[in-house]
Amino acid sequence: MLRQSYLSAICVLLAACGPAEAPTSPAPPEPEPGQGATAFVNATLWDGSGAQPVSGAVIVVRDGRIESAGPGPEPPGAALVDLAGGFVMPGLINTHGHVSGRWAPAGIDDESARVAAELRLLARYGVTTVNSLGGEPAAAFALRDAADAAAPARARLQVAGTVVADTDPAAARATAAANVAQGVDWLKLRIDDNLGSTAKMPWEAVEAVLEVSRESGVPLATHIFYLDDALRLLEAGSGMIAHSVRDLPVTNEFIERLGAAGICYVPTLTRELSTFVYAERPDFFDDPFFLRHADRAEMARISEPAFMAEMAASETAAAYRAAWTQAMENLRELSDAGARIAMGTDSGPAARFPGYFEHLELALMVMAGMTPGQALQSATSVAADCLRRDDIGLLAPGRRADFLVLDANPLEDIAATRSLRAVYIGGRRVD
Repeated sequence: MLRQSYLSAICVLLAACGPAEAPTSPAPPEPEPGQGATAFVNATLWDGSGAQPVSGAVIVVRDGRIESAGPGPEPPGAALVDLAGGFVMPGLINTHGHVSGRWAPAGIDDESARVAAELRLLARYGVTTVNSLGGEPAAAFALRDAADAAAPARARLQVAGTVVADTDPAAARATAAANVAQGVDWLKLRIDDNLGSTAKMPWEAVEAVLEVSRESGVPLATHIFYLDDALRLLEAGSGMIAHSVRDLPVTNEFIERLGAAGICYVPTLTRELSTFVYAERPDFFDDPFFLRHADRAEMARISEPAFMAEMAASETAAAYRAAWTQAMENLRELSDAGARIAMGTDSGPAARFPGYFEHLELALMVMAGMTPGQALQSATSVAADCLRRDDIGLLAPGRRADFLVLDANPLEDIAATRSLRAVYIGGRRVD
């Protein structure tokens, strides 16, 4: 305190002596309004918040982020992009996928290039962010970091590393700790007995992973199948329920615990669908939107008569069909109760087509009883909130300029997400 008073007194004395003012550099000129910005004009804007769409909207983007979005004239000096009356919405966010490079075109051998190709595939279908819950190669981490530093022409990425399924508590803790050390965004553990065919992860091992999550601050997503496991995980502190409850109807106790914890529930309806739908040729194999970027080799593999016959006769497929029906009913109950529901597909493994399955998931969510608006929020603002991201999911000032341009209004018909005309990530159009 004495030193501060002493310095203040010196400053007063010096000022009284009237020394010459130190030369100052002129302030840099303020940029002209619109200078360096791009204005996307002539659009109907749905910003992801649940508010009504705005006609005649102008979206101003500078340095990959939204500067303004809403009605009003474009700023003078901005570069103009005419969206020709398109319907603009935030890019889709998949809160539960798997990115491994499996879906890269044949002939690409480099690990990083394969992952980047898969992220471009997602982007072409309008998925601008994917939370990969396990199985990513090492190269994915650098691609994740590069995407957050720039405006990539591929989907943004979050990673979870190795899925934790160790039955020994010490091994489970070690796997989770290694993931944290690698810099994962999420931890993922798997509690499932595969319809009774394998041993489930013991609770002592589950608790070891929960402890790592609590100690590190890295959130935990949990793969579940059974209602009892989901209830116990809600009490223990899971950060996300990464699949539907599929064995029983959800109870009032589960609904209340889910709401009290504020935890997001990710139905992954297309995951179950993929276990039985190929018993015959699915209708979506003839969808022109699917066929834009569909993997023809994978289509051919699962269209083989022997493959379809095996699935048609499979008791496992029949059991998962029943589980899918229960998942649909549970989603309706949870949606009616106001649960936080986030869109996720578990796409990426064989027969689960990344990019298209996100659109199919939205259609199934509406089929289960959600409104189109609820489903779209689950894939935009709610998904971003569930992933603890405040830079995506909304078309609002400060958010990243990740958006879709559609030819029709998906709030009226969820199938309109497939009228995709253009995808922008960080304000940059995806080829």
